[in-house]
Amino acid sequence: MERNHLSIAELPDMPGVYLFKQGRKVLYIGKATSLRDRVRSYFANDLLHTRGKHIVDMITLAGTVRCTPTDSVLEAVILEASLIKKHQPPYNTKEKDDKSWNYVVVTKEDFPRVLVIRERPIALGEVDRRGTYQAVFGPFAQGGSLQEALKLIRRIFPFRDTCLPAQKSLRGESLAMEGLSLETDKPCFNRQIGLCPGVCTGEISKEDYAERIREIVMLFRGKKRALSVRLKRLMRDSAKHFEFEKAGMYRNMVFALEHLRDVSLITEEVRERSRQSAGMRRKPFRIEAYDIAHISGKHTVGVMTVVEEGRPKRSDYRKFKIRIAAEKSDDLLHLEEVLGRRFGHPEWPIPDLVVVDGGVAQRRRAESVLRGLGREVHVLSVVKDKRHKPKMILGDKELALSYERGILFANAEAHRFAIAYHRTLRERLPYSSKQML
Repeated sequence: MERNHLSIAELPDMPGVYLFKQGRKVLYIGKATSLRDRVRSYFANDLLHTRGKHIVDMITLAGTVRCTPTDSVLEAVILEASLIKKHQPPYNTKEKDDKSWNYVVVTKEDFPRVLVIRERPIALGEVDRRGTYQAVFGPFAQGGSLQEALKLIRRIFPFRDTCLPAQKSLRGESLAMEGLSLETDKPCFNRQIGLCPGVCTGEISKEDYAERIREIVMLFRGKKRALSVRLKRLMRDSAKHFEFEKAGMYRNMVFALEHLRDVSLITEEVRERSRQSAGMRRKPFRIEAYDIAHISGKHTVGVMTVVEEGRPKRSDYRKFKIRIAAEKSDDLLHLEEVLGRRFGHPEWPIPDLVVVDGGVAQRRRAESVLRGLGREVHVLSVVKDKRHKPKMILGDKELALSYERGILFANAEAHRFAIAYHRTLRERLPYSSKQML
């Protein structure tokens, strides 16, 4: 198929799924963040080097391309998998060669798990016939995109994957019958960060959890609109019965579902393009957090901490002893100094995201400094409550939601590191100087 056979300019600049066809036969199916840009890429001069001979052969055979836009990249990921399962296009199989396909499965248990499994493409429907799963979705072509999609879904609909359901002993049951309180089982890590609904602690009933699984299944079956209608009905019913906490939960689910923020999926797609074109390992997403520490404006210090792919990179942590007006309580001025000195090191890796402690003033000052240095880096700020606990994240909402865990972790690390550095400096001071603090 030649490029002029397609009116590429008419393709929408939005997420969706595209199908290359030879007559009525589907040759290849893919997903895209931008249908227009992705389809255009198949007619680039370097296609042989970026995608391989089998894709060049496919383009030669294809006569038409059909596109289906979606509201989000998440829906494109799900739709791509269902269409691959339905049509089993030959050039998708050739692209995977002898590699495993990715599937999402829901287990048959009292408290079902949602898992990702890998299967050989000997028979794409074979995994359905095992009888150990109540639902199977896939195959998904790209494991990275699937993992990011599941993370997004899990923030909306928390589910169980590895933890064990809470178990009450006979002694515990007898105590409960006598009206005595029972301690819940120890929460798993995912429960502590809100990604498990409390299966391991007994906080959710078998019936309520079954409803949660039903919602996840509806989403994977492409029934987002029907799911949204259902959640709105449950929200109204809960409010009528004065179950306001439950009504609030459904309200939040509806909002998240209708305002899907899948920056992480877009980022993953960019990474997949990079791997295909350059054959290189993707660059880790780097978050740098900054904090200032002092006591009544005395002996001020600043620090930088680094989190890459959700993990601290302590070898890149840095300390800054404030030089300008160090005895003056001016956090904005000191933040400006720290950022200026840090970005004065061109040999250090450039971050994808900068996080500062404070409110609008701190974020704007950091943005101003970076702009003055010619650095195009997103800046977010973490606002704390009176107990110095994170209250909200200011800045780009999509980035804040997509990287919330990494942002808060980096911010907490910066605060801990700053306090530790300040304490070290104080311990080096003469006793008389300490008395003055």
